[in-house]
Order: sequence, then C-alpha cells, then structure tokens
Amino acid sequence: MPYCTSRILENLINDDYDNAAMNLAQARKQQYAGNKLSKRLRRQVGQAIEDYRMIEHGDRVMVCLSGGKDSYVMLDMLLSLQRKAPVEFELVAVNLDQKQPGFPEHVLPTYLQRLGVPYHVIEQDTYSVVKRVIPEGKTTCGLCSRMRRGALYHYAHEHGFTKLALGHHMDDIVETLFLNLFHGARLKAMPPKLRSDDGRHVVIRPLAYCREKDLARQAQQAEYPIIPCNLCGSQINLQRQMIKAMLADWERQQPGRVENIFTALRNVSPSQLADTRLFDFHNLISNSGQDAASHPQASASSWLKPVTAGAST
Repeated sequence: MPYCTSRILENLINDDYDNAAMNLAQARKQQYAGNKLSKRLRRQVGQAIEDYRMIEHGDRVMVCLSGGKDSYVMLDMLLSLQRKAPVEFELVAVNLDQKQPGFPEHVLPTYLQRLGVPYHVIEQDTYSVVKRVIPEGKTTCGLCSRMRRGALYHYAHEHGFTKLALGHHMDDIVETLFLNLFHGARLKAMPPKLRSDDGRHVVIRPLAYCREKDLARQAQQAEYPIIPCNLCGSQINLQRQMIKAMLADWERQQPGRVENIFTALRNVSPSQLADTRLFDFHNLISNSGQDAASHPQASASSWLKPVTAGAST
C-alpha cells in the first residue's frame, strides 16, 4: 500500500477515535448533569414533604397527572421517594380526560402500564361545557379549573384517597401571588398544603420548592410523552402569561429573585403588614408600664363622625 494512502487511513482511524472519545465524554457529562438534576429535584420534593408533613403513614395519594411536564416529574419523584420513604403510602395516578378534540387517549395508559403504576382515567366532557359557556376570545381557565377540580375531588372522595397531589411548582406559586395582588387586591398565593373549602380533602404540592426551568430540563432528559393542552394553554393573552413575562424579566435583571419572593412567603411578619385580623393593632401600646385597660378606646364609629358646624378644631 502506498505510504500516502496508509497515512490517510491512519488519520481517518485516529479522527474516528477522537470523535468517539469526545462523544463518550459529552455523553458522560450529560449523564452526570442529569443525575445531579434528578437528585436535586428529589431532595427538594422530599424537603417540601417533610416541612409541610404532606404524606403520612398509610396515606392513599391520588397523583393528578395531566400529561404535562410538571405532573410527570412529580409522579417520577414520588415513585423514587416511595421506595426509600420512612413511611408506607400508596400512589395512584389519575388523569381527567376532558374530551378535547384530538386528545391522544392512549399516551398516558401506555406510559403508566410500562411503569407498572396503578392508574385511572376519569372521562368527563368539560371541554364542550367550557366552549358553550365562555364567549369566543375570553379566557377559559377559571371555569375549566373549577370543573376539573370538582371532578378530581369527587373521584378522590368516592375512592377514599387521603391526599391529592398537584403539580404546581415554585414559579406557579409566585405567579399566583402577583395575580392576586394585581387583580384581586389580596396578599394570597398557593399554599404547599391546603384543606379544601368543604374540609373533605387535603391538597399537597410536592413541587413547591422546584423551579419550572429545572422541571423542563428533567422532562427533556427523561423524554416524557408530553400532551399539550390546547384548551387554555394556547391562549396568549392570559394574565398569568403577562405575570410570567414580568417575573422572567426580573429574573434576568437579578437572578434568584423568584426564590427570594418565595422565601418571603415563608417568612411573613404580620405586625409589619396592615391586616387587623392577623395582628392586634388596636391594643398595641408603648412599653411604658401603663395598663392599656386604663385608657378607654373610642369606637370606630366615633372616629368617623362628621364634624358638626361650629365645632372647634
């Protein structure tokens, strides 16, 4: 074989070896990063469960699986924690088929069967109701979420579930805070653990300490069969989308701001706000040794009396 030809072959072999080595190193790097992300998410979910006592021994947890990235990660983390948890509890995945046109009914059952996870699909045509009731161009989220929540609560009550796990994450909680602040004039968000208004259900949010960007990366790495929501998720003028854009802009200016806002929700000082239902401002006096009872307080109505003509000021 001519020298030049053998040299070319040698170079090609060396190039292939180098490329293979680079690809292997890149794959190992990605695997390491993926494992690191999964461990962090699992630790955050476990910490939230512990901090809020979300799951106790003997609980039957209904994992509400929508087919979106968040609920997939939530199920994944709960299954992982269940294997090493200090208490025994049951997990059942439940999906609400709202009869949206083109909804791929086979995706979730196929995925859950492959995992070996007990599951149930509730079939309820909320899609037609929402389309009939909500005028074209108006947001459908309010009615849709109420009907979805009602169907899930009803199923949980009928089948003896003690907890309902929802896939809301830290970004959802902070966005809800600003939605209520800007549009409802209330300082209110989504609590990591909640008792329903009728007192029959306890809702938990195991992803409360997780960031949405991490959940998106985890979903991409795990290659979950994502099912998009074409009913409300595609509406571009939602107030929540504007809040999300505002927070994203803040995050670019000051990374970590969303975490700081969420931490503030866990460090509330009622005496530094203005709600008389949370703090007794009426009986707040200086620490001068005087008894508050010795100073009769005027009623609110006396303070609000109109000034009469000729009254001294």
